Amino acid sequence: MSDTKTEKPAPSLGSIFATFLTIGATSVGGGVVAYLRSHLVGKRAWFDDASFLEMLSISQTMPGLNATNMSILAGDRLRGGAGALVATLGMCLPGALLMSAAGAAYGLQADSPATTAALHGIAAAAVGLVLSVLVQIAAKALKTWDDYLFVAVTALAVSGLGLSVPYALIGVGIVAIWWKRPRKRSRPQPDEASP
Repeated sequence: MSDTKTEKPAPSLGSIFATFLTIGATSVGGGVVAYLRSHLVGKRAWFDDASFLEMLSISQTMPGLNATNMSILAGDRLRGGAGALVATLGMCLPGALLMSAAGAAYGLQADSPATTAALHGIAAAAVGLVLSVLVQIAAKALKTWDDYLFVAVTALAVSGLGLSVPYALIGVGIVAIWWKRPRKRSRPQPDEASP
């Protein structure tokens, strides 16, 4: 029996580099997750939402920057080690060049009210982008009441109690894994009254 499912050909290394270069050049702060989803799930359709969420979850539990971790994971899934390398270079190159230039310029204008206002505006836009991705992903990822409970407990642990993100993820993650574990169904016991 032959497999009738056809797989899309893997994208070229140049295409991976160009996509991540675009994301790296156009994303702002925490808004990178929105750009990653827009390109990887939407425009390029290299991943579905479930795969994207899986990579995002992994990237958030790994040391380092989310954007870099996502680049490595996505590039690796698309084209192995070479894909991971070009995706990471594409993602990091624009930021490295821009931050070098911005650092030099900021040193000259650090006390300017216009600079302060611009930074506040950029921060607000980044929060909006993160919120939009959160709403899109939550609608697909959170299925039961306990999913929402784990989200709320994690948010409370980090924002309300000041627990560091890794500790909150490990702590709530362990409880969530235990809670969601497959449970053995109990077999009906034979009726003791029957012969």
